[in-house]
Amino acid sequence: MPAVVEVRNLHKRYGGTVAVDDVSFRVEQGEIFGILGPNGAGKTTTVECVEGLRTPDGGEIRVLGLDPLRDRAELTQRLGVQLQDGQLQDRMTVGEALRLYRSFYRRPADPRALMAALGLTAKERTRYADLSGGQKQRLSIALALIGSPEVAVLDELTTGLDPQARRDTWELIQGVRARGVTILLVTHFMEEAERLCDRVAVIDRGRVVAVDSPSALTERVPDGQRIRFRPSVPFEDGLLTELPDVTGLTRRGDLVLVTGTANALNAVTSVLARHGIVAEHLRVDQPSLEDAFVALTGNHPTTGTGDADSPGAVHD
Repeated sequence: MPAVVEVRNLHKRYGGTVAVDDVSFRVEQGEIFGILGPNGAGKTTTVECVEGLRTPDGGEIRVLGLDPLRDRAELTQRLGVQLQDGQLQDRMTVGEALRLYRSFYRRPADPRALMAALGLTAKERTRYADLSGGQKQRLSIALALIGSPEVAVLDELTTGLDPQARRDTWELIQGVRARGVTILLVTHFMEEAERLCDRVAVIDRGRVVAVDSPSALTERVPDGQRIRFRPSVPFEDGLLTELPDVTGLTRRGDLVLVTGTANALNAVTSVLARHGIVAEHLRVDQPSLEDAFVALTGNHPTTGTGDADSPGAVHD
């Protein structure tokens, strides 16, 4: 089947700055596909080209088989967009906003049903300025869905939310996908991508450095498994460092820290048992998507509110 979203060799520059450099990826029907990267990596510029808000300097984009620029009028009816820094008039109520946006579409959703699904029924007559951050995000999702879209683009959906509001929003997004909507999710939150996405494209400095499922990306971490324990009796480091699955060993007082491959735990505990050594207070840390991101890009993820490569956006 053709991809719902297909981006091939996308290029975009602003003056002498290359924001997006040969980006390619496919989004399949029904999946939550993440665009993951640090602030300023080119994420927002990429999706703004997908949405038809920016003109690429090179490459090809198809969304539901449509060209975002040439077929913009048709695509607008089938694509829902939650902008990174969208705002409404302070005096506009939730109900007024949904009814206004509903009028833009030929097959709109029922505003009351959307408010019920997103926990906004009690806020129908509440002005935008009086909504909490989490309620504004719920409203932004409702506005992205009011046209009954086949694809929804959600850009930095939970930036600025407290941890509980963020998790509540994640549940909402999973519910949106359950309704058959394909989702393109832009984020720099590793936990968000790990929790929600079927696959992610990791973008760094305008280039895609990996496309895979979060679990498959974590398996690429070379020193993925981290094992900590206190041995019941002393032993020489070589007992473990000579094992092919062990990549490193350090000590902090009587605490031993071992790094290694996915099979390191089995290898370490087997050798210790053969030598009559008990690994007391054993703790094993598995690699996370953040570990994979650092391994792929050499950078730690940062926080912020926008993509620095995108003029007019809130800069990082």
